[in-house]
Amino acid sequence: MRTHAVSVRAHRASSFGSPALIAALIATAVASVAGVARAERPGQDASLMEPPRGSGLEPRVPSSDLLGVLFEPAALATERPMGFEHAELGETDYDVPGQIVIDARDDLDASDLLSLASDFGLQFAPTDLEPSTRIEIASVPAGSMEAVLERLSRDKRVEYAEPLARVRAFFVPNDPRISEQWHLGRIGATRAWDFAVGRGVTVAVVDTGIACEDHGPFMKGTDLATTECVEGWNFVEGNVHANDDQGHGTHVAGTIAQSTNNAIGAAGVAFGARLMPVKVLNGDGWGTTTDVADGIRWAADHGAHIINLSLGGPRNSKVLQAAVDHARSRGAVVVAAAGNTGGSVQFPGASKDVIGVSATDANDKIARFSSRGEGVDIAAPGVKVVQQTVCEKGLNKCEQYPGWSGTSMASPHVAGAAALVMSLGVTEPAAVEEALRANARQVEGADVRHYGAGVLQAADAVMAVTKQHVLARLVALFALTFLVARGARKKNPEAKSPFRLAYLLPALAAGPGLFFFAPWILPRVSLPVDVLARPLADLDLLVGVSLHRFLPLANALVPFTLTAIFFGVKRLRPVIAGLSAGTAAYLTSLIVLGDAASPFGKFAFLAWCAVNVFLCAWIARVNLAETR
Repeated sequence: MRTHAVSVRAHRASSFGSPALIAALIATAVASVAGVARAERPGQDASLMEPPRGSGLEPRVPSSDLLGVLFEPAALATERPMGFEHAELGETDYDVPGQIVIDARDDLDASDLLSLASDFGLQFAPTDLEPSTRIEIASVPAGSMEAVLERLSRDKRVEYAEPLARVRAFFVPNDPRISEQWHLGRIGATRAWDFAVGRGVTVAVVDTGIACEDHGPFMKGTDLATTECVEGWNFVEGNVHANDDQGHGTHVAGTIAQSTNNAIGAAGVAFGARLMPVKVLNGDGWGTTTDVADGIRWAADHGAHIINLSLGGPRNSKVLQAAVDHARSRGAVVVAAAGNTGGSVQFPGASKDVIGVSATDANDKIARFSSRGEGVDIAAPGVKVVQQTVCEKGLNKCEQYPGWSGTSMASPHVAGAAALVMSLGVTEPAAVEEALRANARQVEGADVRHYGAGVLQAADAVMAVTKQHVLARLVALFALTFLVARGARKKNPEAKSPFRLAYLLPALAAGPGLFFFAPWILPRVSLPVDVLARPLADLDLLVGVSLHRFLPLANALVPFTLTAIFFGVKRLRPVIAGLSAGTAAYLTSLIVLGDAASPFGKFAFLAWCAVNVFLCAWIARVNLAETR
């Protein structure tokens, strides 16, 4: 029965060769993991910081219990947000410790350069083009760099001197409207894309539908052309064609996974994720609590890993809460808009186990329309958010790129960031939420009732998760290698050392990932980079999070099978041993970090991991000990 079917309104305001070399490479990479950060203000991408101008629209608070469609102009903040601060002589995290660059006058000869170096007690290392540029690199004692640079700046033989710094490849998409998307810069999206783009994650948009297909008079959005849409459901008409006849759902979906770097329109937070359209709101943007509850359940039962709810109403519906509980039990993260009343948080935004999202502007100020209070878990940009959507009720191939305001626009930023985190192997819903909350940016003097944990920082969240995974697996691999080698020598004093390429390369590939440091050098936007940066056991994430939860690549079966087949091949034993130890290290990290979910429950999952750690370590020991 449909009882207490209270209307629900979308929350939008309109308009390696030797062991020594290997050790050095690993040490360098670990140092990068622990310390490298962009020389930018936290959470801000310089290329995306200019906010669009103009006034926005936000809803007037309705006089009834139903959220209405009344709007009024809202003054937006006109101050420009602070952007990237360029560093010249100031210290940055990209500086090479103790190294400076000296550009000497071009007319100096070799003897003049020797004299200059001698006067300052330095030893010059010429750059490749030094004969023509007279640019030298020098080492300076710790703590004296500032003084040496100051002295060099006054020497007439020197044109300029500065710290030597690292540079790296940046991924900046070529979407022409990205300069208008201040909101992506505010959450650190371009930096986040170096670490994750959401591959393997399915995000359900429970809303007015999405322009995801060409069907009848409807067409797939031109700026969703390369975004994969999985089959959804239309609860309004009772069929699989969840097309958008209002525009709200497509705009929300664009923030999550707009096709990016396609030279068309705008960009999305997790553009590698899949979209699942679930239509529960009609062409006017209205639905009922039962429709929304059905949509949540359907999405969770059909493989949604993240569920975005840019909708809500004042009714604290038990039907809605039960649906959220069901989704959570299926391993889904549920994100919802806080509401646009300016008062208390609406439902399901305020429901238990839902990440409630309030809206902020380009200066991190809480939007005047944003609901606030108990139920706000995190804040995200929600004013003048630019994405593609449909117009004319999705007909006549009508498309536009409006800048809409509302907590409806804030929520998908969090849903997209959750997809980025989950694509890195954090599959436990509570751990995903914790990663977002723990790395949110604090606003000075902010009221926790307005901001929750702070303003969303997608970049900081994915960087923190990546560092945590890499360090945990490296430590586990080192410890297990020591124990396995010790056990092998006890069994056979002539057992070979594991510190050789045949062991270390497969061990790294199975543990932290052979090129685990790649995201600090090259953006993970490229599929080959993403593959090489992942542990072998995480490759199934590229297929889907649902598959990964069964850990088909992280168990003793593969090394056991290889041992059974190739144990007689002496040169392959260290390879199998390394693969086994790396797999054991990966499984150990799952036990220690506790951020992975399993369909079999937590206790069974941990027991499974522990048993396979033991078996993998034993297989590694057997392969290392045998020398015949």
